[in-house]
Amino acid sequence: MIAGNVKMKNKPLTSSQIRAARALLRWRAEDLARESTVGVATVRRAELADSETSMTAANDGAVRRALESAGVEFIDDNGGGAGVRLRKRQRQKQPK
Repeated sequence: MIAGNVKMKNKPLTSSQIRAARALLRWRAEDLARESTVGVATVRRAELADSETSMTAANDGAVRRALESAGVEFIDDNGGGAGVRLRKRQRQKQPK
């Protein structure tokens, strides 16, 4: 994420965020592995963690980018707990 000219670092994904994001998209672990180019075992291991995963920063970033490209928004822990949601779809303008 970039704000102005300052590059902001994303917090690592939690296992529950990954599971919830996949559920929103109705993706199997194999779908996420394919879209993020990480191994299926890596996805499954990350989802079994209690909170933060043991994924490398590169794998965490790849999973995040794949899920965000599919329409998922990650919500950082702001006192209410970390979460996920689907982006609102842009309504297409009707021709006049």
